Amino acid sequence: MSKRLQRVNELIKEQISRIILREIEFFPNILVTVTRVETSSDFRDTNVFISVLPEKNRSKTVDFLNRKIGLLQREINKSLRMKPLPRLNFLEERETAEAGKIEEILVRLKTEEK
Repeated sequence: MSKRLQRVNELIKEQISRIILREIEFFPNILVTVTRVETSSDFRDTNVFISVLPEKNRSKTVDFLNRKIGLLQREINKSLRMKPLPRLNFLEERETAEAGKIEEILVRLKTEEK
């Protein structure tokens, strides 16, 4: 991955996190985190991976963000000074959920040993 692509990913991650914090109202008691961003090599598309707690609200929250894509896209386009401007797409972060399940199993095994 090129340095420019890495910088663009970090910049988009920071900006999206800031916009979500200031502009989007989620359902009560939901924590939303932007875990990573992957921009295509031609800088036209960006996948934004979202982690949601509690996990049962994950799909609903990602759908909600994809419905707010116009607002988010407009705000990110204002803050980025680059051409082309990447199109955003929000996806569920599955790696974090898998890691959480593994951690839960390890804790359970540890307590069962004692």
